[in-house]
Amino acid sequence: MNITIVGAGGMGSRFAVMLKQAGNDVTLIDGWKDNVQAIREHGIQAQYNGDPLVVKLPIYELAEVDQIPATSELVILFVKSNQLDQTCNQIKKLLTPNTYILCLLNGLGHEEVLQKYIDTNRLLLGITMWTAGMQGPGHPILQGNGNIELQNFGDQGEDFAQKVVQVMDDAGLNAVYSQNVKYSIWRKACVNGTLNCLCSLLECNMKQLGQTKEAPEFLKTIIAEFAAVASHEGVDLDQKEVYQHIAETFDGDIAEHYPSMYQDLVQNHRLTEIDYINGAVWRKGQKYGVPTPYCQLITQLIHAKEQILCK
Repeated sequence: MNITIVGAGGMGSRFAVMLKQAGNDVTLIDGWKDNVQAIREHGIQAQYNGDPLVVKLPIYELAEVDQIPATSELVILFVKSNQLDQTCNQIKKLLTPNTYILCLLNGLGHEEVLQKYIDTNRLLLGITMWTAGMQGPGHPILQGNGNIELQNFGDQGEDFAQKVVQVMDDAGLNAVYSQNVKYSIWRKACVNGTLNCLCSLLECNMKQLGQTKEAPEFLKTIIAEFAAVASHEGVDLDQKEVYQHIAETFDGDIAEHYPSMYQDLVQNHRLTEIDYINGAVWRKGQKYGVPTPYCQLITQLIHAKEQILCK
């Protein structure tokens, strides 16, 4: 498959490496000039489960989109949620009537932005439980195992969605076709709304968070707020299962991982996606008359920390 990946950070690099190794035609686009230059000169130089790996593939800056042939069957988005609208506007030349978009971003509400740029029947939504980090420009750290769940957003996209699942699965990305991706997106948002935010505020990895005596109450309360709001959007979250799913990460093979929000805020002093995670639940809660005091406080604390660190 001819695939363009927009966003060549840790996760974009992981997908690029695995899809390229499986024989797909992969092109990268990224807004980080140093990263583009490093990959252009030396390829993606990954630490892949502890072993060095180098994969060469074409990469362009966002400002160079006009130089890319608009031939991609699939565009996979790995940009930050707060950059989604601007990025889609920058790459709209690539979004032909024959192009599909796969959005695997953390958080809630991305389809509202994406429908401005692509027909609903060419939009695929999903979640991924893969992890990745960046050691520096062109140097991702790819550790552990994961999976992907995706579904067509419109009524007419299932055939292509199934094709994408097969391509991803052939690349070792453990993809499945979802019958209810909306539920999975809310479930994944609970993961981000607990692990990402709490690790960022406490400046710890997931294992360290799990070792605190406060962690169970934090998780249960935040999940309950997500579930209360989700029910107003037709999603009935299984709170016990979601809690267990998150708690298992404290002792799993990715326990010492620092989530993406930690990498953005604490390590790199960049703005976060909080408004699409806990912030989205807070806003939706106000809309539906559902109190979400934990999500409100977490959102405000993350924004305060952004003001301190992101100067």
